[in-house]
Amino acid sequence: MTIPQRTTRRTTLAALLGTFFVSTACLNAQPPPAPAAPVPQAPALTLDEVMAEALSASPALAAARLGRTEAAARQEIARLRPNPELALEESKDLPHDAATLSLPIERGGKRQRRIALAAAQAQSGEAELARLTAETRNQVRRAYFALAAAQSRTAETAELERLAESARDAARARFEAGDVPRLDVLQAELSAVQAASEADRARGLLLGARGGLNALLGRPLDSPLAASTGLDAGTVPSADAALRLALAGSAELAVLDRGIAEQQAEVELARAEAVRDVTAGAGVLHDAPPDFVWGWSAALTFTLPVFSRGREQVRLEEATLARLKAERDAAAARVRGEVATAAAAAETQRQALLRFRDEILPRAAEVERLAEDAYRSGQTDLAALLQSLQAVHDLRLQAVQAGIEYQDALADLERAIGAPLP
Repeated sequence: MTIPQRTTRRTTLAALLGTFFVSTACLNAQPPPAPAAPVPQAPALTLDEVMAEALSASPALAAARLGRTEAAARQEIARLRPNPELALEESKDLPHDAATLSLPIERGGKRQRRIALAAAQAQSGEAELARLTAETRNQVRRAYFALAAAQSRTAETAELERLAESARDAARARFEAGDVPRLDVLQAELSAVQAASEADRARGLLLGARGGLNALLGRPLDSPLAASTGLDAGTVPSADAALRLALAGSAELAVLDRGIAEQQAEVELARAEAVRDVTAGAGVLHDAPPDFVWGWSAALTFTLPVFSRGREQVRLEEATLARLKAERDAAAARVRGEVATAAAAAETQRQALLRFRDEILPRAAEVERLAEDAYRSGQTDLAALLQSLQAVHDLRLQAVQAGIEYQDALADLERAIGAPLP
């Protein structure tokens, strides 16, 4: 009696899988090998731990903090008063000797205006430091979750590589026993090579992601490091809450506000500079015979506003102030739009991630289990099993991609807000 070829092949493939699972069970039943030397594990850090380390170790932030010393020196200079001048004269004319002490007298509150300007400049420096801190936080967030995604991809591709290699070894054993055709071996070998290539690529991306985060932490690029916070971490504030947070705490808007305050101080100083100073002088005269041996002199020196009255500088500073206020209004309008767009995008990515986590991946795991059961019972062949495993693997990688897209959307929202997310 002639047996149909399809039935024969399915039976032999079922026997192949049976041999594979029996071999696996036998291997598991053997005594465990001697334990190898422990491999040092990369320290797993949370996002908060990495963020704290990055903010303390960032060279850019360290350089920006030096501006505080500069601001303090600028304020000290602003408090200084003009020095008096002493003039000593010796002349053939009478009187032969003279000593004059001159003291500039500032009018219009120039010193107070200089002090106010220096304080405003210090506040601008603090706002710029806060903006740079927000930018650094955003970079660290992106780098951290890029590492988390690379870890997930590496683990998933390593598992697929292990399954593909086990199927390849089982197919070779069955082929050598004459139970399966050469085609099954070629398919299994091709699947194993593809899985190995994908795993190598994932490991390379993991090294790159780890190096990028180590650079932000000021560590050597090859330092061991792992991310422990999952890709589903974080929440999306509502559009209204995000907008309130941006208008109240945006580092970009704070820099513009401090710039406006600094420019207002420049205007006040320019108005004070328009008030002319007076120089008061008092002197001692000596040796003017026959009129006197010792005498005295007094003087007041004024600058005459003939060519310039100082109003030109005031008009310049006022024009600059008006421009800065207009730029601040434009920036606030742009921030509103960016926050609304980023909040909507983040919520969309969150829903996609939740669907993968709560619906798609559990069903994919069930499909994977049923595919293995069907192959074990001889209902499907090796190609169908490999196809099912690859499909489930692709879904898991899509879930990882959904996670990194969600975290990127949160990073975009945080950047648009200009302040840390709650």
